[in-house]
Amino acid sequence: MTLLHIIVLALIQGLTEFLPVSSSAHLILGSRLFSWPDQGLIFDVATHVGTLLAVLFYFRAMLLEMVTAWLKPVAGPEQARSRELGKYLIYASVPVIVVGGFASGLVETYLRDVRIIAIATIVFGLLLWVVDVRCARGRTLEDMSLRSALLIGLAQALALIPGTSRSGITITMGRMLGFGAEDAARFSFLLAIPVISAAGAYGVLRMLQDSAGINWPQFGLAVGASAVAGWVCIAAFLALLRRVGLLPFVIYRLLLGVVLLLLVI
Repeated sequence: MTLLHIIVLALIQGLTEFLPVSSSAHLILGSRLFSWPDQGLIFDVATHVGTLLAVLFYFRAMLLEMVTAWLKPVAGPEQARSRELGKYLIYASVPVIVVGGFASGLVETYLRDVRIIAIATIVFGLLLWVVDVRCARGRTLEDMSLRSALLIGLAQALALIPGTSRSGITITMGRMLGFGAEDAARFSFLLAIPVISAAGAYGVLRMLQDSAGINWPQFGLAVGASAVAGWVCIAAFLALLRRVGLLPFVIYRLLLGVVLLLLVI
């Protein structure tokens, strides 16, 4: 991979991991436009590490509160809520990890078709728009319950369909349950931590079984670029939600889906 190839794909992965758009759609579009080959397992692992670092750093204060609430006796309602939120993140992560473990081969074999990705990008974009327009938005993270967390976790399993967008479908379910867009996005981003960690660990195991050597400077560059892009994306997206809402991302998904369909016609 060339230096430009690494930087561009790492930036795409870092930016689209946390936006309610499809990272797989963008990677396919980038590969088609520039005629680049598949980035390979090592690059995937590097970008998973980078995006994981981004979300860990951005939410470091909340995560520290959760860890502290688990390690020490609960001292007040705030620590109790932090402990509960930590449990909900774990429970909500189970469906996608279980389904992904059983269905990863099926997804790789049958669902990575550009037409499927394009249709999923459009359909789930429209669903996000309908839910955002029609549903209430009065609930906050403090109102998160086990039922809500599990429903968001079950929705996250749909992100195994390429083009769905993990953050997109979890924000959609959060809005459907009455959470405001910003709080739904925050839970979605926190929920990325166990999922990205599991995907990254699986990738590392596969990478260790591969006899091919690792170009560590390229690996580090991919980690760094995706980490910076991911952190900027989280901060910018949460700020944009307060100003413009989700509609611009819905429009973008529809346009992206149409472009992908045009590529295969």
